[in-house]
Amino acid sequence: MIKDVIWNAYREPKRPEVEMKAEHVELRFGIIAREMGFITAEQLVEALKIQVMEEAENKKHRQIGTILLEKGFINEKQIEEVVINIMKRKSE
Repeated sequence: MIKDVIWNAYREPKRPEVEMKAEHVELRFGIIAREMGFITAEQLVEALKIQVMEEAENKKHRQIGTILLEKGFINEKQIEEVVINIMKRKSE
């Protein structure tokens, strides 16, 4: 389910009625890390599942980057590169 949502948002062409939603998804850390080739879609889905489960259990919210780092899917330098990429996109 989560994987389908991610793939559809990532691959779906922009349409006027969903353009705002698609733009929001494009600025998401996990999507950008995937676009940059740092993680696979499967790794992103695994991290999202962990994030959702922790929130469902009323645990403290953790950012996807933190979970990806903890799982060994991404390193600190790559996190920095993703954040820089996000900041550049926001300023465009």
